[in-house]
Amino acid sequence: MTEHLILHEYAQSGNCYKIRLTAAHVGTALERREYDIMKGETRTPEFLANVNANGRIPVLQIGDRFLPESNAACFWLATYTPLIPDDRFDTADMLRWMNWEQYNHEPNVATMRFLRAFVGDARLTDEQRTSIPVKVRNGEAALALMDAHLEHRDFFVGDSPTLADICLYAYTHTAEEGGFNLARYPAVSRWLARVASFPGHVTIDA
Repeated sequence: MTEHLILHEYAQSGNCYKIRLTAAHVGTALERREYDIMKGETRTPEFLANVNANGRIPVLQIGDRFLPESNAACFWLATYTPLIPDDRFDTADMLRWMNWEQYNHEPNVATMRFLRAFVGDARLTDEQRTSIPVKVRNGEAALALMDAHLEHRDFFVGDSPTLADICLYAYTHTAEEGGFNLARYPAVSRWLARVASFPGHVTIDA
């Protein structure tokens, strides 16, 4: 990769972290630009005009091109590396888990972390407070599904780590910040330790 890469991010976001984690695993350097989402810095006219008209991060800047959405950025970084399987079915299955992460896992597990660790009970809106029981129930269901899938296997797809593991690790390893008890999911806990032991692993605070 010869393009200059800039990650527009909020460092404590799991979606931003998964891009940094992917880059670390494939040995790619990223310049990092931080935005405070709590202060609306991704909603400014300048950001909307020049980085992402959708007003969200992360965005991976590749030269003068901008690629929003965390899993798309991870896929771009991991192309032609072992994190994407050679087998056609396994590649599709990897994408299945990455899509599941965004539609079933992140909206519940990550949202609970955001509400409890970043917003705080005293600042919750009535709408946010009302949504919590459903978010908790759906988050527990997502973790239980992961635990069942991992009970007799080391990785989500095939016999080696893929982007599915990287993308699911990002918010799962912070699930307890959202009130989820990972001790209830022993296979998930073993898998988290396995992913964290990979060469090149970086923490969310790195």
